[in-house]
Amino acid sequence: MTRYRVMAYVTGVLLIVLCFVAVPLKLFAHNGVLSTAVGIPHGMVCYPLYLLTTFDLYRRVRWPLSKMVLVVLAGIIPFLTFYIERRVVAELREQTAPARRTDAAGV
Repeated sequence: MTRYRVMAYVTGVLLIVLCFVAVPLKLFAHNGVLSTAVGIPHGMVCYPLYLLTTFDLYRRVRWPLSKMVLVVLAGIIPFLTFYIERRVVAELREQTAPARRTDAAGV
């Protein structure tokens, strides 16, 4: 879960910087340096790693395919990555909480 959380935050931050800082600079100030510096790492490194970590989480937790697709799509909409990450973490913690209580009580 930690890998997914890190990649969700990194991907989300880079996407926000790209959409709200780099692209407007490129369009209005005709300066494409930041869009290249942020866009290439986001598109070639961070988003593919986000896809892999989401797939790994999907495989481990055994989500339905539709849920994995929605989590993957959250990585392309600014700010949605953070919202979905919080929901996923809360859901996973809720699922593992009864198991933790049982283990603690049984010891």
